[in-house]
Amino acid sequence: MPTIIVLGYRDDLDRALRRRGLDPWYLTQPPGLPPGKVRHTRVSDIENVQEILRAVLAADLDDVAGVLTVHEMGVFGAACLRQHLGLPGNTDARTVPSFRDKCLQKRALPSHISRARCRYVSRDTPFAEVVDELGDVFVVKPATGAGSLRTTVVRSADAYGRALELFPGDSDVAVVAESFVDAPEVYIDGVWADGRLRWSSMTRYHDSPLSAAHGGVLAAHLLDRRRHEALFREAETLARDVLAHLGAPACVFHLEAFVRESGLTFGECAIRLPGALSPQVNELTYGVDLFDVEIRLALGQGLDGALPVRNGRAPDRFHGYVLLRRPRSGTLTREDFERGFRFDDLAYSSSPDTPPGPYGKVGHAIVSDPDERELRRTIEGIVLFNEAGRPDAAAQLT
Repeated sequence: MPTIIVLGYRDDLDRALRRRGLDPWYLTQPPGLPPGKVRHTRVSDIENVQEILRAVLAADLDDVAGVLTVHEMGVFGAACLRQHLGLPGNTDARTVPSFRDKCLQKRALPSHISRARCRYVSRDTPFAEVVDELGDVFVVKPATGAGSLRTTVVRSADAYGRALELFPGDSDVAVVAESFVDAPEVYIDGVWADGRLRWSSMTRYHDSPLSAAHGGVLAAHLLDRRRHEALFREAETLARDVLAHLGAPACVFHLEAFVRESGLTFGECAIRLPGALSPQVNELTYGVDLFDVEIRLALGQGLDGALPVRNGRAPDRFHGYVLLRRPRSGTLTREDFERGFRFDDLAYSSSPDTPPGPYGKVGHAIVSDPDERELRRTIEGIVLFNEAGRPDAAAQLT
């Protein structure tokens, strides 16, 4: 059985790999360890290329067919491992930093692409200097991203100092500050190959990931092209411009943007699988298996048959997801959710011993509807119910 090296672990990708007859071997960084007897080696820093290469060589793996990563922290290391081991897929490590470092990324884009102003900051950078350049409100976050972790909206000198305390060390390129964009967010998941956009979808967040990282509920739903035709055209143009100018390899990509009256403002772009339940809702809605596409690319296989031919036919149902968390007060059970809503898929643990995952996740829900507007209302009801832990919170929307 061929071995595939995977940086990071996610159980849905693990199932997809095993369905393909592949034997995954994982490189993981605590606390994100795989369960049970899954083959893996721990490293202290999954972005340390020397450490992950040593781990691979020490494992003395047989019949390695490819390398892939489950998150953006492994994108650079995956490219380097492919290069050193002579494996298929993207080996251009020089291009990868433009998809990891938010400052490099925004600087590399042409002037016609609207985006936040961005600069590096450190504990030596005066607050007044940042305000003069970016405005009274700005965002401080890791230069290489971290799924909204350690991301802070700064409105004062004290908040600026507290934000920088989250970053130990004295690096001049570890932290960036960006001008604050106060607008709803959408994201485009898609496939880029042969220098062109092969397939894409667009999803709207219920609330920003930053709000979810600070205690809110992360939720999103796929948008209907028929209701947002102009927005889809603009989003696809933005994706083409960004991926082409940054020299993207063949990849599954995830691009975030803000919807403003003046048009889309670029947020950031990553060349990796989308997170949360985006792969699942895309497959349920469009029949596109992004896990399969990612595996094909890692194995050096073509995409023939993996992507649908556009024929203008709308999906029968649109899907969305909610990452369920413990309510702010009281308790909820799976049965409480089932009494209030109808689900395509539901998992929820009310046990206090269940460790929360990303964004406080102790469960998830997938819901669908032929009408995107009704789907959005359903998701809003689930979010309100989850946050308040009361059935009447959801009833307010009906």
